[in-house]
This record gives sequence, structure tokens and C-alpha cells, in this order.
Amino acid sequence: MSTSNRGKVYLVGAGPGDVGLVTLRARECIENADVIIYDHLANPETLGWARDDAEIIYVGKTPGESRTNQNEINVLLLEKARQGKQVVRLKGGDPFVFGRGAEEAQAIADAGIPFEIVPGITSSIAGPAYAGIPITHRAHNSHVTFFTGHEDPAKAESAIDYAALAKLGGTQVMLMGVERLGSITSEMLKHGVRGELPVALVRWATTGQQETLTGTLRDIAQKAVANGFAAPAVAVFGEVVGLRDQLNWYEKRPLLGKRIVVTRTRKQASVLSSKLRSLGADVIELPTIRIEPPSDLREFAQLVQDSHIYDWIVFTSANGVEAFFNIFFKLYDDAREIGAVRIAAIGPATAQRVKDFHLHVDLQPKEFVAEDVVREFKKQGSIENLKVLVVRAEKARDVLLKGLSALGAIVDEGFAYRNVPETRDPTGARKQLATLGADLITFTSSSTVENFLALALPWPKGMLVASIGPITSQTARDKGLKVAVEAKRHDIDGLVEAIRDFFAGKAATKS
Repeated sequence: MSTSNRGKVYLVGAGPGDVGLVTLRARECIENADVIIYDHLANPETLGWARDDAEIIYVGKTPGESRTNQNEINVLLLEKARQGKQVVRLKGGDPFVFGRGAEEAQAIADAGIPFEIVPGITSSIAGPAYAGIPITHRAHNSHVTFFTGHEDPAKAESAIDYAALAKLGGTQVMLMGVERLGSITSEMLKHGVRGELPVALVRWATTGQQETLTGTLRDIAQKAVANGFAAPAVAVFGEVVGLRDQLNWYEKRPLLGKRIVVTRTRKQASVLSSKLRSLGADVIELPTIRIEPPSDLREFAQLVQDSHIYDWIVFTSANGVEAFFNIFFKLYDDAREIGAVRIAAIGPATAQRVKDFHLHVDLQPKEFVAEDVVREFKKQGSIENLKVLVVRAEKARDVLLKGLSALGAIVDEGFAYRNVPETRDPTGARKQLATLGADLITFTSSSTVENFLALALPWPKGMLVASIGPITSQTARDKGLKVAVEAKRHDIDGLVEAIRDFFAGKAATKS
């Protein structure tokens, strides 16, 4: 993005809802923005990519809701850009597909302010695709028509040419008209479209809450009312709807419709979130902890500088590995400066982070807990008088320190980072949880349990607890929580597997 003092507006398409469908350019714009002005249908999780000092302004509105009008939005865009800000106008789908983006671009152009258009994947294509409906197929159609069911309320009559739609045939995709579906289908029938034409409605397309309702032109409006099928939804009219039975892929995922809360740090959340989303879950990222430098960074840096004098370094987390080597390579430009020290790591993620720095892990316990590290050292033979540096978080359990000291080792602690409560909520996750509720909340450490409860948020009805392992589970129980799911393998993959098995078991019981 521009680094000059001159303001600029980026009209950015946020895609249809799945954060995996946001373009690389859109993410780059969000990461560099001074101001982000976003809509109701832009996935708020994308705001997690924004700088901590970015100004974030919500101007969305749901059908029937009175909020910021278009003129006010235009004024806001111009005002922020004239202050020399890099402004991202974040819009659901594509900014130029039935989204008032063209009107905003005209206002910006008329004001002489530089702007850029960043196209996004539109729900008119992504929605049907995620429902297993290809909008084109050689055997069924040779053209596609897009129209909106939500027109300018100031217009005296509809601009939709129903006679032309009836004559055109092919596949027709309607955006933003589900609340007027009865009158729209009635007009199509009046103009000669056959009543048995297949129709599909796709609601909250590409998200973990996606639902699809199928019917015919004659009965789809009645079905929508009977099923409480409300906006936002995309409607597809045409023979291609019949291919859904064969091509439906997304809605067969095992966690579809399950809303799961992820409480890891914002930086770490994406690994767990993406694995859950790949199984169809609707994820709310609500970080409860933030990683910050230790209280005495100078003391830790001194231990890193002297790391070559130790016989062993024990890393208890991937965060500790990262903090250690960030300092190490500022002090030294050669990994061999670490000397002949051997390395132990708790858990595969920690071990992998060590390997990322091209160093070998000499000891990795089968169980991902401090107690098992002590057991593994016992198997190694005597460690009496060996110098061991334990790299860990401040205020972590001292089981490892006591265990190694009891074996005769000379142990130093290196506090690499602090887990502090996350107080920021730029994505509105807490409001989402309060409004939408959740099926499950995941805890990946004792800190996530304690910090989530410290937020004193209302506990959604029916929300169950999933824990990464016995220590985290015990903390949850000590705080009065009942643990429904505990990973047998105490890492992220183990947690995801346990969650999948849990819901599969519940589904099997129901059937």
C-alpha cells in the first residue's frame, strides 16, 4: 500500500464468509490499513489481521434495520482519506456485485481521492458451489443471469424484467431477495416460468452455519416460510439445482452446524481454527491470552547468551522456542554458537519449532507433560550435576524444575515470555458468543481456562468444554466446569480428533 501521507481508499471485497476465500490482496490491505470501515456481511474474523492501532468502524445493517445510511458512509470514507489515512472499505462478497461499491467509488472519484478496487469472491458463485450446484453445465445451460431481489426502495416499480427472465431461461441467481421470495416467484410464474423449475436457497453460504433448502418455483417460497429461512441467502433457479444430490460436498462435513469457540492466542488460533473449519465447524476466535515479553527480558537474554554452558536445554512450548531463538540470532550469527548442548522438547509442536531452526531434538517424551520429561530423563541415566536450562513461561507449573532438581541436576529457569489476559476484542467475538451461543469451547492450556472465566462472560446455554489434556481438564474442573471432551493425544491434532469423535458419537446415538 502507499506509504505517502496522501490518503487513499481501498474498496475491498471480503468474500462470501469463509475466511479461506479472502484474497491475498484483501488481507494485505487489511494488515496495512489505518482505518477499516466494514459491513454486516464481512466476516469479522478478518479484522484480526488489522494492526493493533487501526481504527475499526462498523457501518453494517441487516434487513429492516436502520443504521448508517449510504451518504454517511461516503462522507466517512472521504473524511478519513482527507486526514491522510489509508482507508479500507471492507464489503461482503465483491464490492461491485450488488453492493453499492460503485456508488462509493463514484463519490471517492468525484472528490479527487485516490482509490483502488480489490475484487472479492461473490456469494452468487461461491454459495451455489458450496451447496454442490454448478451454475454452468454443458448439459443444462449456456448462460447465467444474476439479479438482485433487493432494489432501491425509492423506485416506484421493479426494474426486474420478469418477462425477459422467463424468455432467457438458463441458470438464474438472485442475491438479497429471500424476504421478497413470495412476490418474486409469483411474478416469475405469471410470466410463464414453469412451476416445476428446480430452485435452491443457500443460507450463510460458505460458513459453518450453511443451510440449503431445495424445492420448485411453485413451492420454494412456502417452504422458506415453513423453515424460517431468513437472509442472508442466495437463490438459484435452474436445472443445475438437480446436480446437488450428486455434487453436495460441503454440507457432508462432520462438524457442519457446530459452533466452536477457540481461546488460543490470536497468533496461534489459526492452526486450530483452520483444522476445525476444514471439518465444517463455524469457529468463533475469542483469544483469552496474549504472549508478551518476560518481566525481565535482560535476564532472559543473558541466559540465552550463556546457553552454550548448559548440558541440556528443555523447551516446554513453541512460544518458548521462538522467544529463545529470536534473541539467540540477534546475539550470534551462527547456530554452532549454542555449543554441544542437547535439547529436550515437550510436545510435537515444540519439537517442530526447534527443527525449524535446523536443530536436533534429543529427547521428546511420549506424553506432552512435564512429568513425562522427568521420567524420560530418569531413563537416560544419571543427570547429577548436569546443568539444565528450562525455557518456559512466567508463572508456569514448577513440576519440571522440582523433578529435575530431585534427580541432582543444576537447574536454571529462563522465563521466555508471559501469558497475559487478552483484553482486546477487535472482531466482536464476545458479542458473537453472547448473541449466537456455541456448542463447544476449546481450552488448550490452564491459562486459557482461567482467563476466559476472568472475562465473566455469560455462559451460553448448552456450551460444552473440550480440553487438550488432563492438566487443563483439572484446572477446568477446579473452576467448576464439567469437561465433555479430553484429547487422548495432548496436542492440536489430538484435540481436533477428540472433538470429531465426540460429535460423531452423539450423531450415532441420535440415529
